[in-house]
Amino acid sequence: ILMSVKYFSRVSFHLLFLLLFLISSGLHAQNNWIDVIPWVNLTDGLQYVELDAPERSVVNDSKLTILKVDSRKFDFEFLTASEHGKRLRTAEEWAREFDKTIVINAGMYQYNKLHSNKGYMKNYNHINNPTKSNYYNAILAMHPKDKKNPPFAIIDITYQDWEKVKTQYFSLCQGMRMIGQQGEGMAFAKRPDQSCSMVLTATDTEGNLYIVYTRSPYTHRTMIGFLQGLPLNIRTTVYLEGGPETSLYVNTGDTVIAKYGSYVSNTCANDDNDHFWKIPNVIALRKKK
Repeated sequence: ILMSVKYFSRVSFHLLFLLLFLISSGLHAQNNWIDVIPWVNLTDGLQYVELDAPERSVVNDSKLTILKVDSRKFDFEFLTASEHGKRLRTAEEWAREFDKTIVINAGMYQYNKLHSNKGYMKNYNHINNPTKSNYYNAILAMHPKDKKNPPFAIIDITYQDWEKVKTQYFSLCQGMRMIGQQGEGMAFAKRPDQSCSMVLTATDTEGNLYIVYTRSPYTHRTMIGFLQGLPLNIRTTVYLEGGPETSLYVNTGDTVIAKYGSYVSNTCANDDNDHFWKIPNVIALRKKK
C-alpha cells in the first residue's frame, strides 16, 4: 500500500507539472496578437514587414513597420552634426552623403549649438555629449574592442555596470529604455497618456536587432504591449524619437523605404507632416560587401 501511495504521488506530481506547463504555454500563446510574422527579405541579413497593429490609432493607418537586422551583415556608425560640419541633415541626406543602407534617429537631442544627444554620446574619439544622464538606462553600443562581441548591442545598464560597459566599446549612445533586459516594460508614469509617432530599436533573446516605426500615434505603454505580444522574445528596447522628427530611411539598391512621423499629443496633434525633418544625430548601417 505504501508503494502504491508513493507511486500515485509521483504520477500526480508529474501530471500536475504537465498541466501547469500546458496552462502556462496556452497563456503565453494567447498573449501574442500574431502567431507568425510574414517577413519579406530585402537583402541578405535584412527582413521587413508591415503589420496592422492590434489596436486602432486616432489617425493614419495604424501600421507597425519592422526591420529585422542580422548585425553581422552590416557595418554600424553614429553620424552626428557635431562631428560633420555642424550641419543637420534629413535621414535621406545622411544616407546619400555617407553611402548608408539604413538611417534612423540616434535619440532625442538638446537644442544647443551642437544639437547634442540628451544622454552620453561618443563616436570613437569624438565626444558629442560627455555627460551621462541619470534618466536614461539603455546604451546603444557599437565598435566593440573585443571583436568576439557583436558589432552592435543594446545594453540595459540597470543590469550591467556602466563603468565597465564604457570601456568595452569605442562608440556609445545613451537612450531611453522602454523594455528592460528581462523583458519587463517601463511604467512611463510621468506622461502615461502622451501618444506620438515613434521609432525605436530592440533586441531579442537570440541577439537579433529590430527597428520599429509607426506613423500612427500610440502611447509608450501601448507600444510596449505591442512588442511584448510579438512572437519574438523582445528584450532591451530603446525609444529613439517621436513626432515629426521620427525618421526611417532604407535603400538597398532595388528597394527604398522612406518614412517620417508627425503626431505628438498636446504639442503637435496632427497628421500633416509630409517630409523628413533635418536631424543632428543618427544611427547608420551599411551593408557589408
